[in-house]
Amino acid sequence: MEYLRQTVDSSALRGIFNLPSSLRDKRVEVIILPAENIAETKTKPKLRLGFVKGSPLPESFFDPLPEEELQAWGL
Repeated sequence: MEYLRQTVDSSALRGIFNLPSSLRDKRVEVIILPAENIAETKTKPKLRLGFVKGSPLPESFFDPLPEEELQAWGL
């Protein structure tokens, strides 16, 4: 894994990070590691709800669940 490790004056980080006062006006070590591959996240398809566009939910959708169903879910 590729990473960057560098010692810099904390003033160079002003505007990028909100440093705690104990780290201000000091030399600090910065280590940058990749968190995710942005190129991969851009190609992922957006998730869509499974409802057909324009089909309304039946009124029974909002009815309370039967007691047996609630117990099955541990509620």
